[in-house]
Amino acid sequence: MLNIIWPVFIIISIIYSIITGKVTEVNNAVFESANETVKLTITFFGTICLWNGIINIASKTSMIEKLTEKLSPIIKFLFPDLKKEKEVQKEISMNVVANMLGLGNAATPLGLKAMKSMQKININKESLSNSMAMFIVLNTASLQIIPTTVIAIRNSLGSQNASGIIIPVWISTIIAAITVVIVTKLFIKFWK
Repeated sequence: MLNIIWPVFIIISIIYSIITGKVTEVNNAVFESANETVKLTITFFGTICLWNGIINIASKTSMIEKLTEKLSPIIKFLFPDLKKEKEVQKEISMNVVANMLGLGNAATPLGLKAMKSMQKININKESLSNSMAMFIVLNTASLQIIPTTVIAIRNSLGSQNASGIIIPVWISTIIAAITVVIVTKLFIKFWK
């Protein structure tokens, strides 16, 4: 659907710029946007490399095992059918920690790995297991303690208080996480 919507918007904007005589402004905006995109990508790249490196180092130490142990009661509550799957719990814990640090780009490969592991033990390969559904909604809610990526974007765009969004992020992600857990648990209970 998006592969239809975006070209339609682009065609409409080009036609509108020709009709209004603002082709030069549109052309300048395209090149300025491309320049800003490259700058933002370079800023992101540095931040992503830093945190992916930290997550990679942490995964090779006992730190992840300690975090998995600390998160174990929560993981067992959220994913009761994975109580015996220690490796899957570790992968979920790594994903949760990356999301809590606001590292969506680092959390994505960890989340994909956890989903593949859950799919291997999924009885019905044609549909999501309850744990897979819970994992998806938790990732969508993305509980964050330190919204690293958003702070990096705000900082790169010259924000005077790049970290000023932390408390609103806490409030919104905590409410979102609690809501999705309650709703998903209810769906799992009543629509098996």
